[in-house]
Amino acid sequence: MENNRLAKSRWYRLIPIVFITYSLAYLDRANYGFGAAGGMAEDLHITEEVSSLIGALFFLGYFFFQIPGAHYAEKRSAKKLIFWTLILWGLCASATGFLTDVKALLVIRFVLGVAESVVMPAMLVFLCHWFTKEERSRANTFLILGNPVTVLWMSVVSGYLVDVFNWRWMFILEGLPAVIWAFVWEKLVDDKPEMAKWLTKEEKAGISRALEQEQQTVQPAKNYWEAFKSKNVILLSLQYFCWSIGVYGFVLWLPSILKSASKMGIVATGWLSSVPYLLAVILMLVVSYYSDRLMKRKVFVWPLLLIGALAFSGSYLLGNSDFWLSYVLLVIAGGTMYAPYGPFFAIVPEILPRNVAGGAMALINSMGALGSFVGSYVVGYLNGATGSPNASYIFMAAALLLSVVLTLAVSKKEEKHER
Repeated sequence: MENNRLAKSRWYRLIPIVFITYSLAYLDRANYGFGAAGGMAEDLHITEEVSSLIGALFFLGYFFFQIPGAHYAEKRSAKKLIFWTLILWGLCASATGFLTDVKALLVIRFVLGVAESVVMPAMLVFLCHWFTKEERSRANTFLILGNPVTVLWMSVVSGYLVDVFNWRWMFILEGLPAVIWAFVWEKLVDDKPEMAKWLTKEEKAGISRALEQEQQTVQPAKNYWEAFKSKNVILLSLQYFCWSIGVYGFVLWLPSILKSASKMGIVATGWLSSVPYLLAVILMLVVSYYSDRLMKRKVFVWPLLLIGALAFSGSYLLGNSDFWLSYVLLVIAGGTMYAPYGPFFAIVPEILPRNVAGGAMALINSMGALGSFVGSYVVGYLNGATGSPNASYIFMAAALLLSVVLTLAVSKKEEKHER
């Protein structure tokens, strides 16, 4: 295959940079759970209801600029867009450590969401400019691996930072790397292969030719609206909404759930919180490899989400009777919810042309942001209102089951890569 002859330097030159950039974005959105569990709620007099709103407000801001971000990345420059947002979200994240007022915290979380809203669609567009469809599931996976890998080490490091210093220094120290990294990003990446000085003329031509050839097999779409009306895009948007309810209800509140159930300190809670993301990393790599090798997508999405739903249901049935067995099920739920990301985001560029694929992925990610808002708010509310995570377990299980049904409803006729 011609793809085997394309420049391998793309992988070791671009993928580490992409991975680190998205890792920093995820660090600054996910550490709120540790701040809340580590004394922020007491110091700022945050009630359970307000804490749920603060945790969820990030995703409301995250919703608004997905499609404009993807459009700018496709028509102008993903490189410039991500450079400025790195600086903005890093400053917002560090500013959280200086706050003394809940209202200011609400504003900061919303602005942080706005700043980070363009990163995912811009990165997906960026990768579409560099990697072919036979490579895209793996490329997407290395991007999104920044999510579980970051939460893995952040869970441990944040626990120590809160324990040794306090929650304020945790936010300050974890926000600054994004600002510094912005200048590394600007120096090292290029928007498209033809701009890269580190590729030969033959390598540039080979990549461009391969990307153009795959566009000839995709049904054309005149504009975003035509793409947005596609049955598959609508189904995938609804699917990602439900899926994200489970993911972010889990990510944001896992430290608080474990700390309350285990009666352990913040450092031990950090170690326990990291394990699901270790499993997630392993599963994501395995799933993306076989998805690209077999050129199948759906079959590597819905079965894993079904396992996650069953694991949440098991935790619900166990209740408070067996903490460690319930914890094992939570580890499984966390790992299987993350595993399908690479194949999932490989679907859209394979059924839509380049001029609208970025916008469609942004629409899907926007719906994921709304699902994340619902998941983080409702899970936090249920935990506080009931004094137990049991109700939130069944809520997340139901959301994942619905996402399984919607994945299965995606049309094979439109999904050309599944034959």
